[in-house]
Amino acid sequence: MHLAYPAVLAVLLFCVGLYGVLARRNAILVLMSVELMLNAVNLNLVAFDVWLRDTLHSGQALTLFTIAIAAAEIGIGLAIVLAVYRNRGTSDIDRLRDTAETDEAEVNESPGKTKKAEAST
Repeated sequence: MHLAYPAVLAVLLFCVGLYGVLARRNAILVLMSVELMLNAVNLNLVAFDVWLRDTLHSGQALTLFTIAIAAAEIGIGLAIVLAVYRNRGTSDIDRLRDTAETDEAEVNESPGKTKKAEAST
């Protein structure tokens, strides 16, 4: 097997994932793009492990570790996205950034409201 075929495929997968992270506005699609990038890295690890004929198969072991970390990352990421969606009503990254800035401006403009809210609780 030539090393060029899986390496080119991994580069294409990584580029598609990078485009998805940079161009998408939906948080779930960004998480999916990060998963594509991690799968491209996994493909490279396995391809180089086979090409180098490593007796310890360290590339495959590192791939399993990366898959476990990616599963934990996507679980926590989806939980955060769902919590934000329940609170804000959207998973659009640009809107979430804009609302965070306006919330801080409202708190800084009206300090009396926060004192009343703290006193009532």
